[in-house]
Amino acid sequence: MRLWLALASLRLTLVGLLLLGSATVVVYAREQSATTWLAAPLLLLAVNLMAAVATNRVFRRQMPLLVFHLALIVLVLLAAAGRLSYLKGQTEVTEGAAFEGLTDRDAGPLHGGRLDQLHFVNDGFEISYSPGPVLDRNVSRVRWQDGSGREQRGEIEQNQPLLLLGYRIYPTSNKGFAPVFVWQANHRQPMLSAVHLPSFPANANAQAQTWRPPGSTDDIWLMLNVAQDLIPSDRASRFALPDDRKLVLRHREMRYELQPGERLVLPDGMLEYRELRTWMGYRIFYDWTIPWMLAACAMAVLSMAWHFGKKFAATPWNAQAE
Repeated sequence: MRLWLALASLRLTLVGLLLLGSATVVVYAREQSATTWLAAPLLLLAVNLMAAVATNRVFRRQMPLLVFHLALIVLVLLAAAGRLSYLKGQTEVTEGAAFEGLTDRDAGPLHGGRLDQLHFVNDGFEISYSPGPVLDRNVSRVRWQDGSGREQRGEIEQNQPLLLLGYRIYPTSNKGFAPVFVWQANHRQPMLSAVHLPSFPANANAQAQTWRPPGSTDDIWLMLNVAQDLIPSDRASRFALPDDRKLVLRHREMRYELQPGERLVLPDGMLEYRELRTWMGYRIFYDWTIPWMLAACAMAVLSMAWHFGKKFAATPWNAQAE
């Protein structure tokens, strides 16, 4: 009993709140994962609250208060569980290609999701701009398979994600151009590769990238010269491929220019510039606790309404103080 009373102490509550506040400051200051720093204080506060409920008779006499504090306990436990099992990630997918993994990942140590089973295809996007230019609407067309194996198609936006295997997939404002090449190293099978140029229009004047073809020992520097004003600032517009899709390439000391469909023979292989496509950046988020936290919040609100309803019902509204 003494142990439960100690765990229910308000001093322990204060310690837990101070640790939680300090952990929040550390997370923002160091820009690192919140998992290690936040899970422990949340669990400590949950134990403290459970001990308070178990040792205080007031909760057993007033059912609405008991339900409210039980909902708080569930919320705190879910918050800790969410920090231990969440995932946040970024990826870039070429138009017409399938998701192959994350390029940037932040996850809790207990994340055991099915990221390796996640599969969707980027079928292109439509982005509209208001004068400025200001991003107006970003719609990404995607294709996936449902639970029965049937192919599905749909559109997703920044506030309307695709939900697959518990993962929420959102398009981002990060997008750009992607030259597609067929590369055949000497004595090897040809390979189809896409090179993602820097995000456009954020890097409109720096559409260049360095790429090393598979099986090659040399880098190739390539640049797309976007001469025309694709996204004008004085009128509404849409994201579109440039009319001039010529690439400038540098290999060793040589400079080349390629149009879609043209080939280039290099010492270690043959390079064909197939076409110019687009790529889209996606944000992938996983947290199984969200719907349960919403339910716990609803229970807490309803229990408080129950509590105050009983309290006010016990006293007439027009009662006058004597």
